[in-house]
Amino acid sequence: MGMKWGILSTADINRLVIPRAHESPKVDLVGVASRDQARAEEYARKWEIQRAYGSYEALLADDEIEAVYISLPNNLHCEWSIRAVEAGKHVLCEKPMGKRTAEVEEAFDAAERAGRILSEAFMYRHSPQTERVRQLLDEGAIGELRVVRACFSFAIFDTENIRLRTDVEGGSLMDVGCYCVSGSRLLAGEPELVYGQQLIGPSGTDWVFTGSMRFADDVFGLFDCGTALPSRDELEAIGSEGSLFLDDPWHGRTPVIELRRGGEAEPIELERVDPYRLELENVSDAIRGEAELLLGREDAVGNARAIEALFASAERGEAVRL
Repeated sequence: MGMKWGILSTADINRLVIPRAHESPKVDLVGVASRDQARAEEYARKWEIQRAYGSYEALLADDEIEAVYISLPNNLHCEWSIRAVEAGKHVLCEKPMGKRTAEVEEAFDAAERAGRILSEAFMYRHSPQTERVRQLLDEGAIGELRVVRACFSFAIFDTENIRLRTDVEGGSLMDVGCYCVSGSRLLAGEPELVYGQQLIGPSGTDWVFTGSMRFADDVFGLFDCGTALPSRDELEAIGSEGSLFLDDPWHGRTPVIELRRGGEAEPIELERVDPYRLELENVSDAIRGEAELLLGREDAVGNARAIEALFASAERGEAVRL
């Protein structure tokens, strides 16, 4: 039998998660909650989910549900993660977990007190492409790491779009820049010094954000992200002897790592495995004690700490040491 899961919210991101949940023998998606019963019932019918709840509290009160996926707006991630673990549920919370380190730590403190698993849903971290690029780096394929470069952007200009609303902690760094921060940290470790700059758009959110980060051993990170830029998504690890370039690092729809060295480029093709399914299965297996949780407290707190420092730097106009 699969692990019984429920979903808090009817957010658009669910469309990428629900089909994968239905496909996996390790996941039994049985419930979805909305703030409106009629909306929940309509959504449950559309996505073939057994139970519909007219409030998030009602889903959390269902003792048969073992784990929940939280796809609520950014500003509610920590609050409802805490409510869920205190209700006895394991939690997979959509990224970013939060923009304030203290709130993320409070959520993991609550999970530890309740004896429940809490994981941040950076789906790309579960893909074979991500695993392989880390392996290549560890094997010395590009010599000593010197620079990490990342970007993630798209263009929307509707100020009512949830991604551009200040009241739910929208903006480019929180929405897509968090991937750039996460990917840079995966390759280079925790930043020691950050400098951020931002362009605030008419919505009041950062429409463009750029960041530089300094890591241990004189490794540097550069990234840009935006909600008012062309669609772009790249990750590159640049070493003393070559580089590893990923043209589609976050979604991995066509997983290929380009190993560039000696004036040549060698494509390393990998199997396409849906990362949303992999993250659900990893959490389900970890709950059963059959696998190690890939993303736990240390990674989520580290990402929140870097994001908080980048925002502080952009607001102050000066570098921030972590």
